[in-house]
Amino acid sequence: MAYFQRESRELVNLDSCELIRSQFALAADYGASVALDFFAEVTEQMLPAAEPNERYFRLLLAVLDFLQPPAKGQPVAVTEPVGKAWRAVTYFSLWAVRLTGWLPELHVCLSCGSLLSDGEAPERAFFSRGQAGLVCGHCRRTAGAGGSWELGAESRALVSEMLRLPVAQLSRTNWSQDTAADLRRFLVQQIEGHAERRLLTARVLEESDS
Repeated sequence: MAYFQRESRELVNLDSCELIRSQFALAADYGASVALDFFAEVTEQMLPAAEPNERYFRLLLAVLDFLQPPAKGQPVAVTEPVGKAWRAVTYFSLWAVRLTGWLPELHVCLSCGSLLSDGEAPERAFFSRGQAGLVCGHCRRTAGAGGSWELGAESRALVSEMLRLPVAQLSRTNWSQDTAADLRRFLVQQIEGHAERRLLTARVLEESDS
């Protein structure tokens, strides 16, 4: 893409634009197309205008490559993942929050500092809108916090795996809307809290049966 931008002007004049990689094949999959809208909205809200971010760009490439259907004429693999849109959205949301520095510590209580991930018997952890982290069950009861949700131990373990592995190498291959739904809610609330607005595509995505 080539463009010209005058100093002190927000609008630019596009000179040329070359399509390097098409995402048109994803338009036939409703779940994938809503996921693309979600990626676009989150990116618009989280990245400063006109500021290059190579790591975020690589994140977008990774989830877009993962969502791509098999090439025409190429047989579908027996192990083709189920629920690719949910897997990609969850992975993207986690890394988008981390790359912008908004991901809180998930192994300690925000209030008392106690460990939530304690070997074979992890503590229950809870979150609420406007709260930048997790609290243990004791602090939740003490504060009398209403309108809170639990972030399960399975989802917290999944966070550790997603921060270590590429999206295509996650151990869980079959995903559904229920998979890590609590984690997606937590991440979306973190994004909305810092962006100071609700994400329109988050609700559309959760209402879709992709």
